[in-house]
Amino acid sequence: MTDAPRHPLVELTLARVREFVREPEALFWTFVFPILMALALGIAFRGRGDERVLVGVADGEGAAPLVRALGASPGLEARLVPAARVDAALRNGDVQIVIVPGTPPTYRYDPTRAESRLARLTVNDALQRASGRADPWVPRDEAVVIQGSRYIDWLLPGLLGMNIMGTGLWSVGFSIVQARTRHLLKRLLATPMRRGHFLLSHLLGRLVFLGLEVGALLLFGRLAFGVPIRGSLATLGAVALLGALAFGGIGLLVASRARTVEGVSGLLNVVMLPMWVMSGVFFSASNFPERMQPIIRVLPLTALNEALRAVMMDGAAPWQLGRQVLVLSAWGVGGFAIALRIFRWK
Repeated sequence: MTDAPRHPLVELTLARVREFVREPEALFWTFVFPILMALALGIAFRGRGDERVLVGVADGEGAAPLVRALGASPGLEARLVPAARVDAALRNGDVQIVIVPGTPPTYRYDPTRAESRLARLTVNDALQRASGRADPWVPRDEAVVIQGSRYIDWLLPGLLGMNIMGTGLWSVGFSIVQARTRHLLKRLLATPMRRGHFLLSHLLGRLVFLGLEVGALLLFGRLAFGVPIRGSLATLGAVALLGALAFGGIGLLVASRARTVEGVSGLLNVVMLPMWVMSGVFFSASNFPERMQPIIRVLPLTALNEALRAVMMDGAAPWQLGRQVLVLSAWGVGGFAIALRIFRWK
């Protein structure tokens, strides 16, 4: 007695999973690359509480007293800079500010750099004190290190959102277009398979590895950098699932009419590039002008990153993520519905 045949949607989903497993490149970009990026950025932007302000003093008459005065101040590292290399030292980041000796001295620095503006205040305070300035009172310092305040704590949810977007769009879009270029879709057209089952199988196949994809990056962040997760793991998983479905729906829409791999590659880059830049992956989206914020807030990656950070950093509950859930749901449902309507086998 033979086993009863499985539902077509199950068979199609299993086929998508087998396609993914047989592609070493897909496994690398899904599981290894996000971890390598988190490692590199976590090391590059690690907290450096004892880092000194690098101050250059233009070599010439009166330079030696300035170097001594600055060297006596904690947190400053003064070095002589040849007069001909002052601009080059600033441009290359060798020093954050250069002092040209004189009465009074001249501060040369780039006001567009936050570290240079901070260096200017620190240097001016040190030289004013060395010249005899007396403060009317001395403040009391209280050092506070808040868990989750490091750059890597803020960055990791953004990398997770970016990875969910990338794998969702590329895995779905490429799979469909490759099948179309190999004329496999024409063969499927002759079968009684429903279009909805075919498209839905790509979304379900994408979700099979979602838990491992999310878990690997979160576990690495916890073990390598101690990144905290203040919210519920169930809520975090639900947000990741919703994000994967949203970008899977967009991937279906992009690939519904594309005929070549080059064509879908261009379309996917057009979709992803604005979100890489504006959706708060590597820096806050608030850096963009206020008039752009309404557009940025309706981007699916912006909503996903905001929801992931709210859960991981603030311990947000599901009912506190209403706007983000609405945005992601609209993109996912809308993308799938439109793709189902305009999809072509040929």
